[in-house]
Amino acid sequence: MDEINRNLRWKTLSSKYVFEDRWFKARADSCEFPDGRIIDPYYVIELPDWCNTIVVTKEEKIILVRQYRYAADQTTFELPGGVIEKGETPIDAAKREMEEETGYTSTDIELLLQVSPNPAINNNTAYFFLARNALPTATKSFDPFEDLDTFSFSKEEIWQLLRDNKIQHGVQVGPLYAALVKLGWLQFI
Repeated sequence: MDEINRNLRWKTLSSKYVFEDRWFKARADSCEFPDGRIIDPYYVIELPDWCNTIVVTKEEKIILVRQYRYAADQTTFELPGGVIEKGETPIDAAKREMEEETGYTSTDIELLLQVSPNPAINNNTAYFFLARNALPTATKSFDPFEDLDTFSFSKEEIWQLLRDNKIQHGVQVGPLYAALVKLGWLQFI
């Protein structure tokens, strides 16, 4: 039991920003392990928190967006979502992003889970919500540099996308499976 309770926390000896802009900051820290070893530099990338929503319609279809991702040079199917703005709660951001990107709204929305997308080098949190009984009640309103399409998929089609490795956003796959468990759709296969 002592091994489970062993303190693993590092001590920050110094920290300096090596890059800063609107979307992220890169920091070089000097850190000391509990046993006295020093790692210098240890780079941390500070990114904003974001949210994504598994949008499920009354007809039990899941709404995904399709967009081109430049860094991966591929067009992907993803959960609607985006950055949580300063002063905005994660659930309010999820509702806003769902409406802006898909035109759907829901009054039946809950936090499904939150994760650290890459805790080794990133300091942000991703919040995943499940919105049930969503209806197309709003007008889509994309950000200036968003270019995406909206699609609805049946249970069978979602499973096929997962089996065919067509959902490429790695941080979204686990929460999508968690939603399918919560919805009881895993019994479907």
